[in-house]
Amino acid sequence: MSKVALVVDDSMLIRYTVCRFLEQRGFAVESATNGAEALDVLARVQPALIVTDMQMPKMSGSELITALKSKSETAGIPIIVVARRDGRFAEAEKLADFVIHKDVDVDAQLEKALEKVLGKASRDHAAGK
Repeated sequence: MSKVALVVDDSMLIRYTVCRFLEQRGFAVESATNGAEALDVLARVQPALIVTDMQMPKMSGSELITALKSKSETAGIPIIVVARRDGRFAEAEKLADFVIHKDVDVDAQLEKALEKVLGKASRDHAAGK
């Protein structure tokens, strides 16, 4: 069975790019457009990985990460933040396991992030190898 990843971003293009990347690596992917929607998804799915934007309507990535880290059932889920390089979310980004930047090759950064947060064996398992 595939591992599940949750992608949270209000940009349809970034959501599509990240979802496609993860699906190509064997993940089943759920998506949400903001932190509030992500919490709704988390009520029914236990992902192996969460990829989130920081600046979103309704509930930001910072608020989402804080909510996730405050609950024992979600505190251990690896979090990859997708952000601009402006540094406005430096504190919340410290709570994430990896930070990638939207203005740089997202696929290459995601590959490095998966290697770091899940490790090669876990990533191969997600791909069914």
